[in-house]
Amino acid sequence: MRALDVGTREVFTIPRSSTIMNAIKMMISKRFRRIPITDAGTKRLEGIISATDFVNLFGGGKKYSFVSVKYSGNLVAAINAKVEEIMEKNVIFVRDDTSFRDAVETMFEKKVGGCPIVDKENRVVGIITEKDVLKHLAAKSYVDDVVEKYMTKGVVTIRPKDTLKKAMETMVQRKLRRLPVIEDGVLIGMVTVRDVLRYFGKGEAFKMLISGNIKDAIEISVATLLASKDVHHREILTFPPDTPISLIVKTMLEKGYGSALIVEDAKLEGIITERDLVKFMYYNM
Repeated sequence: MRALDVGTREVFTIPRSSTIMNAIKMMISKRFRRIPITDAGTKRLEGIISATDFVNLFGGGKKYSFVSVKYSGNLVAAINAKVEEIMEKNVIFVRDDTSFRDAVETMFEKKVGGCPIVDKENRVVGIITEKDVLKHLAAKSYVDDVVEKYMTKGVVTIRPKDTLKKAMETMVQRKLRRLPVIEDGVLIGMVTVRDVLRYFGKGEAFKMLISGNIKDAIEISVATLLASKDVHHREILTFPPDTPISLIVKTMLEKGYGSALIVEDAKLEGIITERDLVKFMYYNM
């Protein structure tokens, strides 16, 4: 079985001349985590942009200098720049004749959540993601166990009073897509890269830029972000530690979640992500 048989053939791409804001809007509307950048005429792969890249850009990492230095903190000007200015050019990809197993091993080795699939002319013909892999394995595998054996313990969290900038920096430095929000030991919410995208892509952030400087938008508290009308509020998926992994996989796939929190007696005990579940099912199939 090839990676292309498991992945998605109807892949959305954008040209390098597309604006950063257009890329953000597509990511929000299509619920993508990454978008391949291709030549407008040939569809040859030229780069990739991920939701984490935007968190990096808005204040989470080194790409923040693109806004703070090149555009003197003017976010509106920066997001109207071409996406080629911030895209990742060294793309991890697989060929259309790559086996499913080799593609999964590549994703594990390179620690990426998805890979564009290209033909011999380097044209994008599909994409394979952790969600695709999880769906495939869930339909083929009958192994099971309780989640507490495979969850990640010692979960990295954030406080409601911490700034959005700190949350973004934590996400980039720790390579995380989500941060549970804890106050006095109680779980009160979750901040995800998707929340950050919606905050900057739906307009509310720009209303705060009276001075034209991005600092006004990124120094808000996490609590303010969670209360924003532009942030998509979803229930937090939680399970007790003795929950069967099969039930968690089924629920996450049905509801379109990328993770679940493991909670006991109102205390956060761990987190399980698509990547954790893929590894469990892949190595036990």
